[in-house]
Amino acid sequence: MAQQKGIIKLRGTIGDITFYKTKDGHLAREKGGLDAKRIANDPAFQRTRENGSEFGRAGKAGKTLRLSLRTLLLNSSDSRMVSRLTQSMIRVIQADTTSVRGLRNVIDGEAELLTGFDFNVNSTLGSCLFVPYISNIDRVTGEISITIAPFVPANMISAPSGTTHFKIISGVSEVDFEAETFVSSNNETAPLPWNTIPTVAINHVNLVTANSTKPIFLALGIEFYQEVNSQMYTLKNGSYNPLALVAVSGL
Repeated sequence: MAQQKGIIKLRGTIGDITFYKTKDGHLAREKGGLDAKRIANDPAFQRTRENGSEFGRAGKAGKTLRLSLRTLLLNSSDSRMVSRLTQSMIRVIQADTTSVRGLRNVIDGEAELLTGFDFNVNSTLGSCLFVPYISNIDRVTGEISITIAPFVPANMISAPSGTTHFKIISGVSEVDFEAETFVSSNNETAPLPWNTIPTVAINHVNLVTANSTKPIFLALGIEFYQEVNSQMYTLKNGSYNPLALVAVSGL
């Protein structure tokens, strides 16, 4: 893979060279690759087929999790979040010590490895929120909670320039990765002023299925706003809103 330089940027194929545009700029690469039938049937490519199967499974699992948190992710993700989540899902799958290679999966893997995953690397939760919080996953009742004691916003939240208000947001997802379905619930505070006046205690309780046997994911984040003429506007299109998985129960 080579980078195109010069005034004129090419797209398409000339001879054996393909020219294309990516987020990293205009690139060029030589056409090539192996015959698909050979990869599908040749014993020499058994490991390739196994890796491909698990990569595809990781991609589907990541998509299902993203869909379950879509309401929160609309304003809290970076441009490479999808690929980063897929790579994290691969690590979850590779932690499966029960299934054979090629058949390893999220259910038999270690979903807890996703704890701490930041959906927006441009603004991580750990770099914005400094107040302690308590998370709890109660599978018996299906109550998933986040509790935050009163705090001074200006001291405990690092906000981007222009911020006047913020919301604490949370969401929980109970995901069936085999059926590619989910049960989800979201919560948020009212817009709170970003100032030196202490907040009240914040307690979010999100509900999923009682006695669930599926993996459960709890996300916590912040949305920043600017008030103009008594109207709240999302600050910088949400590019600085953090959101992270703060608790995961794989079961």
